[in-house]
Amino acid sequence: MKSKRIVSLALIALGALAASAAVSAQTTPARLTPFNEYRAGLASAKSTAFVGRAEVRVKQAPDFEEMRQHLTKLYATLTVTHSFALESDTYDCIPVTQQPAVRLQGIRSIAEAPPSGLAAAGKPAVGAPAKAEESLHPTARAVQTGEATQKDKFGNSTKCEANTIPMRRVTLEEMTRFPTLHEFFAKGPNPTVPPQAGKNIPPCTGPSCLHKYSVFNQTVNNWGGNSVLNLWSPPVNTGAGEDFSLTQHWYVGGSGKTLPGLQTVEVGWQNYPNKYGDQRSRLFIYHTADGYNTTGCYNLDCGDFVQTNGSVYLGGGFTNYSTNGGAQGEFSIQVQFFRGNWWIFYQGTAFGYYPGSLFHGGQLTRYATNVQYGTESTGTNLWPGEGSGQWPSTGWSHAAYQRDLFYINTSAQGIWENLSPWNVAPCYNLSGPFTGSGAWQLYFYDGGPGGHGC
Repeated sequence: MKSKRIVSLALIALGALAASAAVSAQTTPARLTPFNEYRAGLASAKSTAFVGRAEVRVKQAPDFEEMRQHLTKLYATLTVTHSFALESDTYDCIPVTQQPAVRLQGIRSIAEAPPSGLAAAGKPAVGAPAKAEESLHPTARAVQTGEATQKDKFGNSTKCEANTIPMRRVTLEEMTRFPTLHEFFAKGPNPTVPPQAGKNIPPCTGPSCLHKYSVFNQTVNNWGGNSVLNLWSPPVNTGAGEDFSLTQHWYVGGSGKTLPGLQTVEVGWQNYPNKYGDQRSRLFIYHTADGYNTTGCYNLDCGDFVQTNGSVYLGGGFTNYSTNGGAQGEFSIQVQFFRGNWWIFYQGTAFGYYPGSLFHGGQLTRYATNVQYGTESTGTNLWPGEGSGQWPSTGWSHAAYQRDLFYINTSAQGIWENLSPWNVAPCYNLSGPFTGSGAWQLYFYDGGPGGHGC
């Protein structure tokens, strides 16, 4: 049975790559389209050029028009200092003060970033790491593609000028892989709101439960938290009905699907071929203020997140993914509620925030009530691997992990997590949490192979 399972997983991986090849081919730029040319193309785009194409899921002209108008509004009045290509993506460098979040939310002044040492200051004190523990877990920092290169294949600098940020260009080709604008913004197909709190919550079952999890939870009032995420790209077979696979942490509060309802700030990595056009996991952020009903979007796609630092490429891929039994890549990410806004740190640098006003006086205008760490995927009859795609019991260099796990209490102190399993689907599992020393003071393994019957 074990050998058959391995063969099956290999076939799924090959199928996933084949299924995404057409998507990837649609978005790999043969030339770098200048921003003004791209924006002019939005003005003249017609639904007849898209509806009916094999890769397009928009069926009605009004749905296409809503997408076109959103992009027109998103990119209106922007001054782009220069553009560059990263793999299949185009990034535009735009002034911090002109980004969509500032303009669309009417922000008159950018919030002050947390002090540079705040991310480290929030961490609980630990003793010196044991040498044996360090040698058992050799890791390398995951590097975003834009960090690793100075020039793109067209000779353009991949670094934005001072006081500008890289904004991943969203195209009609990408948006029309979704039936409507609402579904493009959604966390995934048919988003569900699982039980928020409690130990060993049973997984959601039935035809409406397309999202599956392997998650640790702690119910505690908090101003954010921290994790180091082990980076993988588990294959996602879109041709068989799989949608995405991700690893993240969530900060959650409230309930319900009307404003202000269930509210989250979410950060991590995600392989989402229909959105990004290939099989590479990307750095992503997400939020909702009403249980994924009418609010929320990825990255900078709807003008909710204010990016303040140009060294982070939201929606961008990496150069070094982990390999089964081989090198392990990872990155740190932290969320902090600071002076009314939810700031996000990548590799110790605060790079932007969700304004507190987005949460309409709800729970996340004060603090979150739950911290959650783990994996999530969506599918229909078949679900993709989560984490590395291996069972957590396989452990180091095979299963995906999260480590250095602590939350920030409402006195701005870092506290080691006290985690319990939550909403673990049958095709996935959790192992731990374990205690060690140094950066491995608290860690766990998560994910699994996916498949049918999840």
